[in-house]
Amino acid sequence: MKAGIVGLGKMGFNMAMHLLECGHELVVFDLSEQASAPLAGAGAVVATSLSELAAMLQSPRLIWLMVPAGAPVDETIEQLVPSLERGDSLVDGGNSHHIDSVRRAASLKEQGISFLDAGTSGGLEGARHGACIMVGGEKSDYERIEPLLRDLCVVNGYGYMGPSGSGHFAKMVHNGIEYGMMQAMGEGFNLLEASGYGFDLEEVSRVWSHGSVIRGWLMELMVQALQRDPKLDYLKGVIADSGEGRWMVEAALEHEVSIPVIAASLFNRYRSRAEGNLSDRVVAALRHEFGGHSFLEKP
Repeated sequence: MKAGIVGLGKMGFNMAMHLLECGHELVVFDLSEQASAPLAGAGAVVATSLSELAAMLQSPRLIWLMVPAGAPVDETIEQLVPSLERGDSLVDGGNSHHIDSVRRAASLKEQGISFLDAGTSGGLEGARHGACIMVGGEKSDYERIEPLLRDLCVVNGYGYMGPSGSGHFAKMVHNGIEYGMMQAMGEGFNLLEASGYGFDLEEVSRVWSHGSVIRGWLMELMVQALQRDPKLDYLKGVIADSGEGRWMVEAALEHEVSIPVIAASLFNRYRSRAEGNLSDRVVAALRHEFGGHSFLEKP
């Protein structure tokens, strides 16, 4: 199958390499020529502009976008549309807000261009060797890209979620669940370390990775991280968020659905970024005022 890929960051590059190895013909574009060069060596045709990429594909074109969520997606679509024709398809494989995906699909439909929102999971390893992809949009458009999905994903690792926006909504919920799972793991390992038993955390994570109820890929990654450094001292305890957690909390409020674990994990990410957080000082002050509890003064 012939397709275009726009955006050759870590995920886009690995997905392109995967598809090339599966025999697909690719025309690729990235703002960085350095990102494109290795793919040219692997058999991809490198375009020097978005208009050139479109010109190198015959209609009905299929162009997969792997660019950062928000304005970059809108800007890329705006630049591509003049070079597209009715019947062409765009796929947004990034972590876009589902509301934006609904808007983009409606706008492009008026011009005869189909739009699919494809929530992509599996990290860099998945992009390179087999991902998990959740697709929203018209069912007929989904069926058109199925040959790509079949090769991009692990067995049973892709599916049609429903109308426009549903693919990115499913990915948003997936990432919210991921937030909660990782937060629970972090708290559990913190308690192990504080227990006084002198646990070998790598050994615990290795055991939990085999046969336990909480085994899984995240626990396997925990083993790898602890093998690198048993204390994880090479990391700062500052946790970033890419937006999906916030969007999920907003959606939960809109639909009146209770998600306390995921909300707490999101707020903890904010908490992790603030040293000497006022909330900590407020709690310490109140405990001292009502109970005379000890506190640490600033040096």
